[in-house]
Amino acid sequence: MKSFSKLIFLVVSLMILLAAGANLFLLKGTAPQGGEARVEIERAKADIREGTQIKNGSYEHIIGIYKYDGSEDFFETKNRYEVFASGADIYRIDYKEDNSSQPQKMALITVNISILAFALITLSVLVYIRRNIIVPFDKLSDTPIELAKGNLSAPVKESRSRYFGRYVWGTDMLRETMIKQRERELAAARDKQTLMLSLSHDIKTPLSAIKLYSKALEKGLYDEPERLSEIYHSINDKADEIEGYLVKLSQAAREDFLSLEVNLSEEYLSSVIERTKKLYSERLSLLGTEFSVGEFSDCIIKCDPDRACEVLENLMENAIKYGDGRYIGLTFSDEEDCRLVTVTNSGCTLNEDELLHIFESFYRGSNVGSNQGSGLGLYIARRLMIKMGGDIFADIKDGNMNITLVFTR
Repeated sequence: MKSFSKLIFLVVSLMILLAAGANLFLLKGTAPQGGEARVEIERAKADIREGTQIKNGSYEHIIGIYKYDGSEDFFETKNRYEVFASGADIYRIDYKEDNSSQPQKMALITVNISILAFALITLSVLVYIRRNIIVPFDKLSDTPIELAKGNLSAPVKESRSRYFGRYVWGTDMLRETMIKQRERELAAARDKQTLMLSLSHDIKTPLSAIKLYSKALEKGLYDEPERLSEIYHSINDKADEIEGYLVKLSQAAREDFLSLEVNLSEEYLSSVIERTKKLYSERLSLLGTEFSVGEFSDCIIKCDPDRACEVLENLMENAIKYGDGRYIGLTFSDEEDCRLVTVTNSGCTLNEDELLHIFESFYRGSNVGSNQGSGLGLYIARRLMIKMGGDIFADIKDGNMNITLVFTR
């Protein structure tokens, strides 16, 4: 905002300099007032001194030339005049004002009014922009910082001008999504903690029984074969019970650690593809990667449009990260009531026996190299596709990685 204030000051300064320059230029070219009349007066004086007879109409600006006759009202006239002496005689030359400078005066006035009007309009526009755009946006610029700090309570307010309606709406929607995400995470953590405490308590019962049986066996309290067999079976049952609890713990640790909501609706396939194409065409061009989108017949698919784009972008990012950078393409095919969208990238170095695991959580293939990642991208993609009623699968052919999304129609 300070920079914009400096811009306003600079514009005002330039307008002042422009006005000053225009005035100097016009004043420099303006003839002094009465210039032509002065020339004629001097010429008339010379003619009188030389005794030349002056005829009416000889001078355009001289009204009359009068010789002093001793009368008291000689110098009383409404005209502009000049008195001069020629020898012993005194003359009065009446002349009319020279209006030759009027065009210059009008030009000067016109230029000044034009510059002033332009300056006022420009200044008004700049002040309006500052008050209705720069200042409101300066207030909004703190919102991402506050969101990053975790301050999610205050809603994002729209300014009266409403120039940032979509931005404010999107930012506030992001804030609400972050609040819901935090609530889900807290609820999941609370449920998981409750489950862990419950399972831990449940494990104590069979564990205590096993310890009790082991002490009894250690002390030789049971010597009957049937009783011993019964105790051995009980120990095995308790061990199986503990193993069951451990399986539950393992499942609790693996499932639903990510809350992925899907708002299922219908969308044209072309809309999803165009969003992806717009996002990656320029980027891949700068990377020197050939990018092609195959021909397809448009149709309506069942999906969450935003989630479908998220999945497709995830696959594109993987293609950029793990491919050789030569080629990435989108191809399309049909299978019964489904539309298949395949993302292909060249330079696949993944082993085919790893294809069964790439959609598992936290799994990272042997081709990751030094690339950073969490091993969740394809896992999330698979979860989202299943929630949208579709599927996802991968195959390797001719050194190319092909990951196919299955959308139902």
